[in-house]
Amino acid sequence: MSTKKVLVITNMYPTEKHKSFGIFVKNQVEALKRRGLSVDVAAIQNPDSGKLNVLKKYSSWFFKTILALMTKGKSYDVVHAHYVFPSGLLAYFFKKLFGTRLIVTAHGGDIDKMARKNKQIYSLTKKILQEADQVIAVGQELYDTIVDEFSVPVNRISIINMGVNRDVFKPISKIEARKTCDIKTEEIPILYVGNLIKQKGLLELVEAIRLLKKSEPNVRLFLIGPDKDQSFKKELFERIQQLNINNEVSYLGVKSQKEISEWMSASEVFVLPSHIEGFGLVALEAMACGTPVVGTNVGGLKYLLADGAGKIVPVKDAEALSEGILHILTSKENKDMLVKNGEEKAEENDQEQMLNRVIEVYFPTGG
Repeated sequence: MSTKKVLVITNMYPTEKHKSFGIFVKNQVEALKRRGLSVDVAAIQNPDSGKLNVLKKYSSWFFKTILALMTKGKSYDVVHAHYVFPSGLLAYFFKKLFGTRLIVTAHGGDIDKMARKNKQIYSLTKKILQEADQVIAVGQELYDTIVDEFSVPVNRISIINMGVNRDVFKPISKIEARKTCDIKTEEIPILYVGNLIKQKGLLELVEAIRLLKKSEPNVRLFLIGPDKDQSFKKELFERIQQLNINNEVSYLGVKSQKEISEWMSASEVFVLPSHIEGFGLVALEAMACGTPVVGTNVGGLKYLLADGAGKIVPVKDAEALSEGILHILTSKENKDMLVKNGEEKAEENDQEQMLNRVIEVYFPTGG
């Protein structure tokens, strides 16, 4: 039997320099290759913003993908686009020209933000979703929006998140992890991992740390992730200064997945205070490390944290966020329950199990 060929088209894919940029897509690609599939990738690998950068990287990506379409287009059994627009539009050309099976994964921002930019992008998003052979939504709320608002039939959409790599994200001794991360004995580390952007609720988070400091003076917030939005970064650090918590907040920049896993294991609480969130994979990764999670009642995150897998708090509410963290820090019983339920949730969402479902979507008859 000949090896099945898949082309993955994505506007986010990591490099050595930009380690976290679309790392979840790379993880899935590598896992598919380990399953014996031949996978090519047409990707943007540069997160730089600014009009000129965006124009340059998108035109280069577009050109390379069209070249692949012209030279190897016929050879692919499946084309899988991550993010509905613009990746899905490029993938759609393969279906139109060669009848290639078209799979589109919606991650959240493509439906909640990109599709809302203007009427043209909205109608293209709708067309791509309706023309796809199968749509994958990473979370329940995203699934509901795609079915209800974009009229995708339920037999052509599945909920499959990117899955947690439990070879990387696994519990390690807190003592060892704290030593590795150079966390002082008396410090109570609280961790956030993600982009430094306003929609992630970081202004509420630093306010919550100020409130928390009153009852837990040794609390310390560590932020990991790319600082894509320089004006927001400036606003965030000015706010930290105003709140007089400079000594309680450390920005660590971008880390590898192995390093993030160590920081998760070292932390007492992981916090994801997003305003919108398609799924919240990073929260699942923290659960897999045995760290309790506090997150907001939004998008896929509220489903992920349901049934006691995490502590759910209202969105844009610093006080509730502070109380949620304190609830874990001051009760061993609550903490142990969240850790146990979180680890079960991580087991359910293991990357390998999710991958089986993706392959079923690619080749429904197993063929």
